[in-house]
Parts: sequence; structure tokens; C-alpha cells
Amino acid sequence: MTVSLQLYSMRDCPDQIALLSQLPTIGITRVEGYGGVYDDPAAYRAAMDANGITMPSGHLALDDIEADFDAMMHIATTMGMTKVYAPYLEEKDRPTTTAGYIALAQRLDAAAKRFAEKGIPFGWHNHDFEFVALDDGVIPMDILLEHAPTINWEADLAWIVRGGSDPLDYIQRFGNRMSAIHVKDIAATGTNAEEDGWADLSAGTMDWLTLIKACRALNTDLIYILEHDKPSDPVAYASRSAAAFNTLWEASNV
Repeated sequence: MTVSLQLYSMRDCPDQIALLSQLPTIGITRVEGYGGVYDDPAAYRAAMDANGITMPSGHLALDDIEADFDAMMHIATTMGMTKVYAPYLEEKDRPTTTAGYIALAQRLDAAAKRFAEKGIPFGWHNHDFEFVALDDGVIPMDILLEHAPTINWEADLAWIVRGGSDPLDYIQRFGNRMSAIHVKDIAATGTNAEEDGWADLSAGTMDWLTLIKACRALNTDLIYILEHDKPSDPVAYASRSAAAFNTLWEASNV
């Protein structure tokens, strides 16, 4: 297994092109794209190729997909993406009712069908807000998965925990919908405040060995993607976490 790295984790590196030459030296040759590296897709792809790096997955905003699908397809194909995920909704844009989340699910399902016509699976990447019950007690993530039957799911298991739900429960219930996993760790309560309470992989509180075993048991075709939302030293974070993932992967192979 070659772990991937969400490039959002590296957004504070001053030279994103130069960063690509560093990644293979720390064991990373696959990345996941986000909006900050799409300004010149051809130039970025050339830099990836020069350094032996591929981008099997990427984040594209739902609003951008709906506004200019062809432009988003150009980014996806230029970068070599085989899976695309809509990553986020600003708080002001988030539904507050079941009906609102059903409408969002329908938008996602429509986007998934357009990408499917191009041979690219499309899905949703969660944060914590999708696991906070609505006033009627319904969990938004459940609505999205039920009412957008054609979408994949890029499951950010640490955000599930922060949303107050059990990631193992969701792996068991919806493992067949997952096509990628974000692998990151939550720091112990009261620590790493300067990093918004996140931690390097295996330096936090998540039981990643159990989670990886559960994922492997249900789905053998997942992309595993390292992420840290606010690392104080991005390159050191990526190096330590890639090594930790390799150790976890070997340990989970039982």
C-alpha cells in the first residue's frame, strides 16, 4: 500500500512546486489535490511527472462543478484523477433541515451522474457537521448516503469522532460506499492547541490499527490519504505520518 497525502496539509509550504521534489524523499509519491494547486494544472502535472508523483484523487467544490463542469473535468483529467470528491460547505451554506440535506444529496447525485459519464467516480468528503443531529434527530450524513445513492464517500474518520459518532459503526454500515479514507489523528484533550487539536498519525488518540483492520476487511480498493488540518511543520508531519502509516499497515496485515 502506497499512502497518499492531502496537499491541503502542506498549504503553508512557500513553494508548492518545489515541495513535490521533497515528497518522494519522505516516502510519498501519491497526493490528493485541492483548490490551492489547480491554478495551472498543466504546469503542476509536469512537476508531478518530473518527480514521479501521481494524483489519483482530488477535491473539487460542488459550486464549481455546477458552475463549470467542463473546467472541473479539465482539472481532473490533466491531473490524472481517478476519483473526485466535493470537500466542504461553508457554514452559511449548510442546510439546517432534513429537507435541506435531501436537496443537497440530490445535487451531489446529479454531479455523480455527470462524472460517471466520464468514467470518474464522484463522492462527498465529510467533516464533523454532517454528524450533528438535526432538530428532528436525523444525522445529515445518513441523509446524504440515502438520498444520493450513486455517490461514493471519502470518509474522514477523525471528523466523525469530532462530530460525536463512532467511525467503526459507519465503517460497518457504509463500508461499501467508501472509496477513500482520510487518515489523521486527534491530539489528547488540552494539547496541540496551536494545531487545532490535531496530531501526527499515531501520536494522538485514534485507534488507527483497529480502524485500518476494519476498513481492509470490508473494502480492498480504498485510497488511504494522510491529512492534518494545521501542522506546525508540514514536511516533518508528512514524514512522520507516512512512516507511522507504513507501520500500521504492516501490523494490520493479519
